[in-house]
Amino acid sequence: MKTIKFLILSVMVLFGTVNVYAQNAAATKPTIIFVHGIWADGSSWTSQILALQAKGYPVISVQNPITSLADDVAATKRAIDQAKGNVILVGHSWGGFVITQAGNNPKVTGLVYVAALVPDEGETLPTLSAKGPAVTLSNYFEPVNGFVYLSKEGVKTVFAQDLSAKQQDLIYATQTPASQQVFGDKSGVPAWKTKPSWYILAKSDKAINPELERFMAKRANAKTTEIEASHVVMVSHPKEVLEIIEAAANFKK
Repeated sequence: MKTIKFLILSVMVLFGTVNVYAQNAAATKPTIIFVHGIWADGSSWTSQILALQAKGYPVISVQNPITSLADDVAATKRAIDQAKGNVILVGHSWGGFVITQAGNNPKVTGLVYVAALVPDEGETLPTLSAKGPAVTLSNYFEPVNGFVYLSKEGVKTVFAQDLSAKQQDLIYATQTPASQQVFGDKSGVPAWKTKPSWYILAKSDKAINPELERFMAKRANAKTTEIEASHVVMVSHPKEVLEIIEAAANFKK
């Protein structure tokens, strides 16, 4: 009888230890914070959010107002403050400007740029874009009361050309327009100069020229992966993007 009680006690202790270990392991996972770009919203990361949550990662998807760089950085900083422990920032397009600034927070341990802009200090969206070959994105701008929308044809032609018609319509319907102010906002001291960085380059990007993406990724000394995709590579190639995010989350210096 004593032997049976000892075995039961041993099993209980073992399972208790395993449970505590599992809880501690989950607690050590960094929070993944997603930062969308112009003409997108937080739902553009749905595939990655669901997959990461299933693996026990805490996830926050910021809803940028895109009223100014300062406003978007403030929204992202609130998410960083909300997070428990370390943070990986993932930015798409204009979101690259945002994570470049917000990434200076000491809780941030890595930056993942997804077909994103990677500014240096003092650069604006137009001055950085001028460092690469021109694109026709602005041909599809639709200004409304100080904000810039992207036309349905623009979504189909230069933004998300490798998605289905239903996906394109969803992006058009849920887009967050940009205040005209953001095009003149200057970037500050970049976090990529001190934080490990990854870059996912969209080889068929018609919103940001792939040559500009290569230039920015190289300048930031980012670990770069090239994918044959449109600007919204996180939607058209969700698994590949997820793999890079997980690599950043598990990176050890």
